[in-house]
Amino acid sequence: MTALDRFDRVSLDALVAEASLLTRVDRKYVVPRAGLEPVLAALDPGTRVLEIDGARDFAYESVYFDTPDLLSFHMAAQPRRRRFKLRTRSYLDTGTSYLEIKTRGARGTTVKDRDEYDPRHRDRLTDDARDDVADAFAAIGVAADRADELDATLLTRYRRATLLAAGGAGRATIDIALEWIEPDGGGFALPGLAIVETKSGARPSDVDRALWRAGHRPATVSKYATGLAALHPTLPRNRWARLLRGPFDITHRAAHTTHPTIAITKENASCPASPTAALSSTVAA
Repeated sequence: MTALDRFDRVSLDALVAEASLLTRVDRKYVVPRAGLEPVLAALDPGTRVLEIDGARDFAYESVYFDTPDLLSFHMAAQPRRRRFKLRTRSYLDTGTSYLEIKTRGARGTTVKDRDEYDPRHRDRLTDDARDDVADAFAAIGVAADRADELDATLLTRYRRATLLAAGGAGRATIDIALEWIEPDGGGFALPGLAIVETKSGARPSDVDRALWRAGHRPATVSKYATGLAALHPTLPRNRWARLLRGPFDITHRAAHTTHPTIAITKENASCPASPTAALSSTVAA
């Protein structure tokens, strides 16, 4: 029995319908995998878990794009009002990919565009994609021709489970089996770590309160920027210094198992293949 087995299932359509929050507060937590069991055990029994075709956790891959001088990274590290994040996100169990462009302009307004993308091209930008990025850059005051400089900079892989709070009052994602891989094959894994992200309305969710009771507090963490800073100690790191000295420290890292150009198929996804094994090992850790 895994830590998620005690919860009833929720379908993807129901999850989207019930967790469509008009006002949303996002919080992220970096939690030892061994610390997840008491948090999950403390949740309201009315909590539900996303289940698709009998699976309750799923393999994800993101490829992040940046300029040679790491414009996106530095905008996040400093941080600046104008910023962007560009990635392809792939669902390895279904072989589908999306291009996601997230920008924030001078007035602090965040815009996120998400379009289906050919998974065969997920580690590069097509001409049409660069045109879309150029338009997004122009809208926030970044030179449109900088879109021509973008290239794949970092790949991340992980397994994700999604919880819907009792009564639909928020949701949370739990990411484990975290890996960071550079185009040259370098990188690392954090097998003992989980990243939990909660999304709630004006009031903290049941998951937030359970995390707080267990001693976990929200953290500033970005899979892209924190991972890149961990790989390159000469990069600015003040924003993530506590994490880089703690759970992201080299003493907690292991070798990753992903080839950066591996094809998207369920059979060769490098994250733990069994939907139940991943979170049962979380509880046992």
